[in-house]
Amino acid sequence: MAAIDQGTTSTRAMIFDHKGRVVSVEQLEHEQIFPRAGWVEHDAAEIWRNTRRVGAAALASAELTAKDIVACGLTNQRETTVIWDRSTGKPVHNAIVWQDTRTDDLCTELAGDIGMDRYRDRTGLPLSTYFAGPKARWLLDSVDGLRERAEKGEVCFGTMDSWMAWNMTGGVDGGQHVTDVTNASRTMLMDLRTQQWDGEICAEMGIPMAMLPEIRSSSGDFGALRGNGPLPGVPLAGILGDQQAATFGQACLEPGEAKNTYGTGNFLLLNTGTEPVFSEHGLLTTVCYRIGEQPARYALEGSIAVTGSLIQWLRDNLGLISQASDVERLAAGVDDNGGAYFVPAFSGLFAPRWRSDARGVIVGLTRFVDKGHIARAALEASAFQTREVIEAMQADSGVELSTLKVDGGMVVNELLMQFQADILDVPVVRPVVNETTALGAAYAAGLAVGFWEGEDDIRANWAEDKRWEPGMDADERDRLYTGWNRAVEHSFGLT
Repeated sequence: MAAIDQGTTSTRAMIFDHKGRVVSVEQLEHEQIFPRAGWVEHDAAEIWRNTRRVGAAALASAELTAKDIVACGLTNQRETTVIWDRSTGKPVHNAIVWQDTRTDDLCTELAGDIGMDRYRDRTGLPLSTYFAGPKARWLLDSVDGLRERAEKGEVCFGTMDSWMAWNMTGGVDGGQHVTDVTNASRTMLMDLRTQQWDGEICAEMGIPMAMLPEIRSSSGDFGALRGNGPLPGVPLAGILGDQQAATFGQACLEPGEAKNTYGTGNFLLLNTGTEPVFSEHGLLTTVCYRIGEQPARYALEGSIAVTGSLIQWLRDNLGLISQASDVERLAAGVDDNGGAYFVPAFSGLFAPRWRSDARGVIVGLTRFVDKGHIARAALEASAFQTREVIEAMQADSGVELSTLKVDGGMVVNELLMQFQADILDVPVVRPVVNETTALGAAYAAGLAVGFWEGEDDIRANWAEDKRWEPGMDADERDRLYTGWNRAVEHSFGLT
């Protein structure tokens, strides 16, 4: 079973066996483009080239051919928005990444007198620069002649799953213009209950419906992979946004089960079952997954914009470390944060605060603080932000967290995982396969073609790798968290 995981910083291809074990993995980073402060873009054409390369390499490294692969799943960075020409297959502009804040004024304009929750009762989302709808509107307003072409149906809009699926299934030669319910739920254009595009919202946001993809279930027949794609002839049978895919891969299949993914950002999802639950504490309501013709499952989500990308920033912008894995050794060289707190509000603050006016700050600096303390404060920021989201989630759901399932690239960092357990005062559990995003997409595809019979197979495959138990004194926990909250207040109003 194969999966393509198109992430914010890289694209990987993974091959799994029936027990969910990794057979092969290949990965390539792509360029992060920053045209001006607050703007973040990707070259969608580069990402498609990388997809073909990692797909071929994953087969070669395992000495397999496409004929050995039963089906392929696809998972992707959500909200990142691309519009491309149907006839040439070329993007009309760089993709606008989910972290990008250029639509701040547009979101304020759309909110009007009603406020930022104008569409929350239908979409589960506040008006925010995070989501794809306002990004599409910006492109339509900013690229010459694009709106007229969109109204004629000459261009395609999509989040990255749509771009990938279209290319993988043939591109200009019959490519499927599709998305799944999880990705569609991140555009702010889909009604959560009907799981169809909301014509009224599209009209008010200025989005021609002729450019929108068809919304499908997360698990089903999306067509065979064709053309110059990585796995010719293999059926594309599953599509899930990355955080929903990780939830599925972590076997969080019952209401009340939750996971936290530590990637470019952090994303905590709580399965709430077949009815959407609307938050009163700054969380998002989203589609968790939909398998075939079964009813959709929903989730509450806490989205944190900057966690792993802060470590990349230490590497690339400051030169504090030479590779991301060095941050643990550097942070372990000191006993604590030395009184320093790092609030990485590079794209404002997402859940539960939703402050687009926030910007990154380091507070508590003294002559005593060195690069080890800065590294430790950067790691601790991920754990503090996760606690904020979990407190909001518990307030909304009434469910007390007993353990936290974790996954993603940062969970190999033992120092961070121990601090996370300490600051939450609950055990943190890492699975054997921590890249559960790709695994979840593979499961969705495998269920569609009968490679796995049902959800019991997914539960049976899940296995614990390591557990961190909390060991911090309660007074110290409270002192640190109080310091964090004071630091966050210093990040407000800096735009």
